[in-house]
Amino acid sequence: MATAIGIVGATGYTGGELIRLLARHPAVELTQVTSEKYAGQPLSNAFPHLLPGTSLICQKVDPDLLADSCQLVFCALPHKTSMEVIPGLLDRGLRVIDLSADFRLHDPATYAEWYGTPHLATEALAGAVYGLPELHGAAIAKAKLVANPGCYPTSVILGLAPLLGKGLVEEESLIVDSKSGVSGAGRSPALGNLYPEVADGLRAYKVVGHRHIPEMEQELSLLAGKKLALRFTPHLMPQIRGILSTSYLRMCPGNEKYDWASLYRAFYRDCPFVRLMPGGEAPATNYVRGSNYCFINLFPDPRTGLLVVVSVIDNLVKGASGQAVQNMNLLLGWPETTGLEQLPLFP
Repeated sequence: MATAIGIVGATGYTGGELIRLLARHPAVELTQVTSEKYAGQPLSNAFPHLLPGTSLICQKVDPDLLADSCQLVFCALPHKTSMEVIPGLLDRGLRVIDLSADFRLHDPATYAEWYGTPHLATEALAGAVYGLPELHGAAIAKAKLVANPGCYPTSVILGLAPLLGKGLVEEESLIVDSKSGVSGAGRSPALGNLYPEVADGLRAYKVVGHRHIPEMEQELSLLAGKKLALRFTPHLMPQIRGILSTSYLRMCPGNEKYDWASLYRAFYRDCPFVRLMPGGEAPATNYVRGSNYCFINLFPDPRTGLLVVVSVIDNLVKGASGQAVQNMNLLLGWPETTGLEQLPLFP
């Protein structure tokens, strides 16, 4: 019997991607979708490309209706809104995977500092599990609430995790340069994301104080066993999907010829969606487009003493909805690859 699934906030980019992925999942049935803007309308009005796969009608958020018709709910609402809705879903016995930032940071004071508002659901926050399966799979499987990671943090943390806490690199020297496609900004229209504003250009934004920084510092510090500070600069690329993160760390003396590839292969041995590129090839965003994969490669530079790590993901799949489905699989006791084994689209 299929497991009944709901999506709260189904008509944004992450909601649409969830629906696309769940339509091919062999063990679930999508029974409820909510949208304030499209309430009372067919879901295909929001996403015509989904017309062949669903006849669902969008509803307004109703926790009782969701509890009556679903066993697990994905919450794809904006931050601040999500924490107003999720406690009611948990109180009704639903398991929840949240794609906002509201439950990623363990410390509510840190959330208030970076998001400019007090955390309104600290009891739920205390029980939330950070949903990066490659690091926290066992805890995710037992959770009631999973905080799906951000897209930038997924690319950065997966790129750096095997290096930290081993004395191989100077962890205090950590610098990350990331580039994202425009879909990472969401579906709501904004001047800076219009095609004429983005095409034929590449620009840095939020050069100081990007909100994903504390999320990355939280997880990287746990891996290192000490508090780390991250120098992070995001950039907007003139393309729809993809994140490419380039990280720079200084190698500890004597490690210039270390077998970095073997370290990564061992660390991710049981992680089906993380792949090391062969030889000296640098990964590109179009190698993972439409898939739940993260491709990584490492480039030691003895001349400067730096180790350069390049990692790529599709921001809407491994950076959001695909990872959410991977978390659902772990929560419900299924192989984490279920419904996610499609290969990347190319070209």
